[in-house]
Amino acid sequence: MKALITGAGSGIGRATALLLADRNMDIALLDINRNKAAETKNAVENRNGRAVVLEADLASPKQMKQAFDTIHASFKHLDIVVANGGIAGTMAPIESLEVGDWDRTIETDLRGTFLTVKYAVPFMKQQGGSIIITSSISGNRTFSQPGFSAYSTAKAGQIAFMKMAARELAPWNIRVNAVCPGGVRTEFKHSLHRFGDLPDADTLRKTDRDTFPPADPEQVAGLIQFLASDAASHITGSDIYIDGGSSLT
Repeated sequence: MKALITGAGSGIGRATALLLADRNMDIALLDINRNKAAETKNAVENRNGRAVVLEADLASPKQMKQAFDTIHASFKHLDIVVANGGIAGTMAPIESLEVGDWDRTIETDLRGTFLTVKYAVPFMKQQGGSIIITSSISGNRTFSQPGFSAYSTAKAGQIAFMKMAARELAPWNIRVNAVCPGGVRTEFKHSLHRFGDLPDADTLRKTDRDTFPPADPEQVAGLIQFLASDAASHITGSDIYIDGGSSLT
């Protein structure tokens, strides 16, 4: 089995790579930070897995095409694609959010998902497979984070794209689903930039966090592993929430 994971250098992507390594897979680890991806590769190989490192900006068609050319030379086909990479972007009031910051979030999170799937499809049509997109409860089930208009819009767009892709690719036995985490204990927050006068969302949601704590990356990776497996062979076009109940508040 051959798998590709974007955003593989840390967090959910890294945890997913380690779980799939236990399933005797060849894994392409794509990240904008080659050193982080190389660290994941070492961890995969420590589990007797096999991996190659790819460096690319998800928003760059040229870099993504080059990455997939490398995958083709190494793997020839793909069975599993985990479109996980993304950024939190800039958290700012709508009137203060710079157009460039909006574009960067949309291009990385939404265009990056499109490019990942676009270039993966030719590798998967010959034998079918599973595509899993990492989306979020934000923009889909919750709208309670002031200043997150760009991020939430990108995450909502991922779900619409997932459903369209699931319908379009079904004749080739390619399943497409999305996982929608709530808070996760990862480095993802370091890609978040605050700007402008915003309510302190952390203070507003502290009680909720105590009741519904964030997930560990391994918990989300477990759901991704399930969706990639034959046990989920009749699941496609689904957005599955893994938030520990936090969106119930």
